[in-house]
Amino acid sequence: MRAGDLLRQLDQRLLPRLATAVARLGHGPARPRLLPSVALLSCAAVLLTAVWATDDRPVGDPTVGEVTRVGVANGESIPGYLRAATADLATLPSAAATPGDGTYALVSLSTYLTPQRLAAVVGDVSVAEVFGRVPLPDRQTEIVRLPAQRVPDDVVGAMADLAARKDREAADYRTRAAGAADPELRQVYASGAEVAAAEAAAYRSGCACVYAAVVRAEPAALRGVATRPDVRVVDPAPEVRRLDRTVFTPPLPEQRDVARPPADGGLASPAPTGSTEPATRSPAAVPSAGDPSEPAPTVTDPSRPPSPPAPPATRSPTPPTSMDATEGSPAASSP
Repeated sequence: MRAGDLLRQLDQRLLPRLATAVARLGHGPARPRLLPSVALLSCAAVLLTAVWATDDRPVGDPTVGEVTRVGVANGESIPGYLRAATADLATLPSAAATPGDGTYALVSLSTYLTPQRLAAVVGDVSVAEVFGRVPLPDRQTEIVRLPAQRVPDDVVGAMADLAARKDREAADYRTRAAGAADPELRQVYASGAEVAAAEAAAYRSGCACVYAAVVRAEPAALRGVATRPDVRVVDPAPEVRRLDRTVFTPPLPEQRDVARPPADGGLASPAPTGSTEPATRSPAAVPSAGDPSEPAPTVTDPSRPPSPPAPPATRSPTPPTSMDATEGSPAASSP
């Protein structure tokens, strides 16, 4: 209850009674001594009530709106990020100074792994979620963020859900391509159908598509993970308390210099009329989701229905926006 509301209730309930008591005392022999005492006690009660009310704590979660970001941002140096994360891990306080259930950390891999191979890499370390992407050559594919407490079982199940969703996306793109009168728009939809179908086939086969994981462990265990094969870097994040308010942006295995969206050679934009310049390559418009402030698209629900892009406003296909979650995520850059 706010201070103003409380004081109003105090006025409505207490003051009439005090007025009655003062009126009665005013007719008695003890008036000279009691009236100042009653007035003093009344003022003290009002003052104490106001002080108590102003110390009222806010109702609800005070962390609403706060987002923690872990990883490498779009445009940043990959080698610089790797050095900084390695230094943070080396200086991470001992177990005595960390929470009893350990510290969250972002584990970036040096190659894409199957769910079974990921289980061998993380070992007995607790996993919260993983990041995956179908690494099609010269194509920009969707980055996915999947809850996975049990590895490899949860990852395999999530991939099966993703395959079903990608099948639906491919069918929807084919329908749109068949009904598109504009040749370039038809090409956009046809390219989207091709990418979605390839992603569906890869996830259905349990592909080597996982490239990062969020784990939670004591500092010594995290340092042990950093020495295992296929682990590129372990980035500790002791500031993370809630995963649903954290955006993770691990680098893709093929990224070596700067975090940037991947090039996509799926479509060719026609050269202007009368130009002798060769056609330039333009990214295909594949499904994406997320915050455009982040380097790549992320989806947190592998079973969500497809969301095909709107027809491009220009004559050339519009590249997919980069991701943020939530706003999570999302959640990685692409070369």
